[in-house]
Amino acid sequence: MGRRAICCLAVASALFLALTPTRAQERIDPGFQPTIAQPEYPAGDGPLVLVDRAHHNFHAGAEQFEQFARLLRGNGYRVRGLEERFSAKVLVRADVLVIVNAVASREDKEWSLPTSPAFTTDEIEAVRQWAERGGSLLLIADHMPFPGALDGLARVFGIEFLNGFAIVWQDWDPLVFHRADASLPSHPVTDGRRAAERVHHAVTFVSGSAFRPLKSARCVSPLLVLGHGVVSYQPERAWQFTDATPRVPVEGWLQGATLEPGRGRVAVFGEAAMFAAQLTGAKAELVGMNSPRASYNLQLLFNTLHWLSRAPGYGPAATPRC
Repeated sequence: MGRRAICCLAVASALFLALTPTRAQERIDPGFQPTIAQPEYPAGDGPLVLVDRAHHNFHAGAEQFEQFARLLRGNGYRVRGLEERFSAKVLVRADVLVIVNAVASREDKEWSLPTSPAFTTDEIEAVRQWAERGGSLLLIADHMPFPGALDGLARVFGIEFLNGFAIVWQDWDPLVFHRADASLPSHPVTDGRRAAERVHHAVTFVSGSAFRPLKSARCVSPLLVLGHGVVSYQPERAWQFTDATPRVPVEGWLQGATLEPGRGRVAVFGEAAMFAAQLTGAKAELVGMNSPRASYNLQLLFNTLHWLSRAPGYGPAATPRC
């Protein structure tokens, strides 16, 4: 790497650290309370969504959970926090299981390599069997260490995550996915069932992760395709970058996809803020569905849940079942 590149990397790294929200700086946006004019299901009569809160989930704290639950309840879903480890007995109750940014207890305090698995082999097997028998899973992992923590679970569904930060180093802007450049492909989730449900663009925020199908997987349908210039930086410790930090170009990798194992449905995303509504930093910048740039993210969330819950009119994706 040349001297100029190293200099730019050092400056960018310092800027990244300055702009990166800490846990204390991230807070929900209380003003984000969209009106749902036509709920998908009668109030309290929809499918049961269980949100994992048993694995030190970073985006499933009390406020984040209530914000997410309020949106889904407004659409008629029943939502419960799941405080128990995964098992057949626990999962049989769920129509949809949501797992966001799960980690092992060590990473809850220290985000550094090596990343420990968030789930036991018994839990992974329980989720796999539940999904293949007809359960629906929404799996979301931000930047390192979250992809590494759920690697074992993702792989049983044919997904390979990079345990890093998927970013465009030069500008730090959110990633925007458009139909025009095929980074937002046509899919039941992106198309919706009618014009009002069509997602015209989607936005993810600094910074998520990148994933792709394993070579043996033949059943993954892309939703969000990473474009030119996106690189996965893989530091030893979260948020600490140097000129020696390993990096992998990830153009063509994914930040959103679906698959259908057995009789089940799975949606995977490599970024969590896109489905939250947060205020970050001293200036309370809008990050997530409350951002003017992300005006279709809420519809993308609802379309994803409707597809997972098999709402009327939401058929399978085009790819074959696993």
